[in-house]
Amino acid sequence: MKKIVIIVLGIITAFHPASAQKKAVCTDECCKKTKTIAFTCKLTSSEFRERKATVVASLKKQILEKKELKNGFAYKFAGTDNIVDEITNFIKTERQCCGFFKFNMSINGDSETWLEITGPKGAKDVIVNELEM
Repeated sequence: MKKIVIIVLGIITAFHPASAQKKAVCTDECCKKTKTIAFTCKLTSSEFRERKATVVASLKKQILEKKELKNGFAYKFAGTDNIVDEITNFIKTERQCCGFFKFNMSINGDSETWLEITGPKGAKDVIVNELEM
């Protein structure tokens, strides 16, 4: 019988007008603003085309495996120093032109290197459509 009383009191408290007043209400305009991310490249069209034809094309040729992630892709490469250097240079320049990407490089000795390119909603489409990776 005591359990039923506690449950009933909990239900009454939940629907009581006084308890509704205790809920946090945002009265500031900042709560209504949403953060939007611009998916723009800071390179000129010719710079971007050249980059795709050289740096991105070179990386694409060396991909050993590709995994789709919720918000991007993971790419497996050989574990050589050359590919680590190439990926590092790619990340350094890519983050300057596309600041919305998040890069994660994982190196497993000299056997394999993984590059994850992720980002906010919509970044995956940029990877597929613009980088064509």
